[in-house]
Amino acid sequence: MHDPGSQLAPSPIKDSQPGSGDAADYTVEVPKPRTPTGSYGAPAPSGGRIWPWLVVVAALLGCVYSALSTHSFILRLDGQTHAVACAILPGDADQSTGCVTALLSPYSSVFRASMWGGIPISLPAFGVFAFLAGFAAWVGLKKDRMRVDTGFLLLATLLPVGASAFFAYISATRLGEFCSTCVGIYIASGLGFLFALIAHIRTPRTPDGVGRWGRWFLWFFEGAAIVGTLVLLYVMLAPSDRESVARGCGELVKREDEAKILLKKPDPAEVVGAAAKVSALVVVDPLCPSCKGLDERLFASGLGGRLDLDVLVFPLDSKCNWMVKSSPHPGACLVTEAMLCAPESAHRVLEYAYADQARLLELGKTNESALKADLEQKFPEVKGCVGSAAAKAKVNKSLRFAVANAMPVMTPQLFVAGTRICDEDTDLGLEFTLTRMLDRSSSVQ
Repeated sequence: MHDPGSQLAPSPIKDSQPGSGDAADYTVEVPKPRTPTGSYGAPAPSGGRIWPWLVVVAALLGCVYSALSTHSFILRLDGQTHAVACAILPGDADQSTGCVTALLSPYSSVFRASMWGGIPISLPAFGVFAFLAGFAAWVGLKKDRMRVDTGFLLLATLLPVGASAFFAYISATRLGEFCSTCVGIYIASGLGFLFALIAHIRTPRTPDGVGRWGRWFLWFFEGAAIVGTLVLLYVMLAPSDRESVARGCGELVKREDEAKILLKKPDPAEVVGAAAKVSALVVVDPLCPSCKGLDERLFASGLGGRLDLDVLVFPLDSKCNWMVKSSPHPGACLVTEAMLCAPESAHRVLEYAYADQARLLELGKTNESALKADLEQKFPEVKGCVGSAAAKAKVNKSLRFAVANAMPVMTPQLFVAGTRICDEDTDLGLEFTLTRMLDRSSSVQ
């Protein structure tokens, strides 16, 4: 049977040249069938169009989580306490602790000293994910896409991947816990990069002569314009009228420490010797999580070095504080006694309590004898004093200082030059408020 394929193979043809006695052999090449190509002469992609669309899905996932984080941040701009969206999937159990910690940390926003709360980092993250979703969709629809297209997409996905790696490190090393919506952003970033990498590998190479840098600069400025527009709108629309910053929320009635009960907060090492310090007083409960948070925000901001800071210990524990009917922080009385028994070691006791609050709270709730033994083992200088009548008398003097100054029964509280910073200005608005109060106090001096 005749084989049609034989027509495609080169075949020798005999030809007899005039004047020659022999036949000459030569080969005629029959052209092979052309392989389908794209518009630029590169092989058309086969089965690779799904990957840019998977980048779209990952980017939209990032949009959802960054939008939830931004929404939680914006709700706090009114100075009130609101629920924080903190679930990777709808219907997940409440995991808001990590999200509140992340939201109130100094790493949740930038330019906090220039505007109340600053600009949340989740807002430009939303803009980046929105650009990635739109650009990946364009690449997916493009019939003649090349690696110049997917290469930019791959590079663009490195931005959220790098940011996610940085903030994951901050969460692990500085905050000690992870925010669920933040983890959702990390996952979306990683998936977006993976899908973009596969899309790039499965896309035809860019032919010679096709420009790259001009296109990439154009696309970069398009993405920057989207992010910049979002940030500009936020700055224009964010509330700026903060009466609480100007007036404060009360004054110290009696500043003199006649009972010598106030403790001195030492300067952090990096700001020792800073000039123009302003007198300040912080009211804390050593087992109060919010007090720990304020302490971290205060010194992470760099403004703590401008304060000549005294500490008033105010335990919210009914075993020694007659102003509270319950014990929100059981064991706080014993830790307070340890601080007052050895004033020279008080800051170390406070740092220890902040670092191990959960365990000390549990001991205070279930076994105060074990808590006392723990403190005496860690700080031998307080042995024999904690639990004594002398220690209880010192705690009583600390409480009476609060009464003499008409302080509310709560912690933490921060007074700068005798003026109390309002509660709503001690979390997201701390840097903005404290900067202005310090500047006013310095100008008066």
